Amino acid sequence: MNTPRPGLLATGILAADATAHLYWLTGLTWPATDTRALSLAVLNMEVPFTFRVLAPLFLLLATGAVAVLACSRGRGGRAAAIVTAAVAAGALVRGLVGLAWSAGLGADPATPFYWLNLLLYTPLCAALATAAVLVLRRHRSGNPALLSPRGQAG
Repeated sequence: MNTPRPGLLATGILAADATAHLYWLTGLTWPATDTRALSLAVLNMEVPFTFRVLAPLFLLLATGAVAVLACSRGRGGRAAAIVTAAVAAGALVRGLVGLAWSAGLGADPATPFYWLNLLLYTPLCAALATAAVLVLRRHRSGNPALLSPRGQAG
């Protein structure tokens, strides 16, 4: 079965984020030099990059990726649709907060976080929210050809 492009986009973003968290679970901190620098660049605050923090985030992101993929393929039923809606809502909220940070509210333009937020995090959240909404629209319409890469049912 073909996966429509919005489903692939949302799944890819979530899977990449899950993979980054899995990588950090190993204790490695690339692209930062240490956990403090990584935390400040990723979150704009100091948070411990420990198993207790990273493992649930990895599981949440991986579950979201699987659910969105299933929903985009017309599978997973109500559970996949609910998780996809949660992904859309969470990405939208993070994107809106990212816009505030981009305007300089609570984020110093001299920090890596400011520029990562402006150029990477906020645009990815906007793309993720939009893609998840499109997946939900397709799912709710019951039309498997809607938003398909080649307009084919799949």
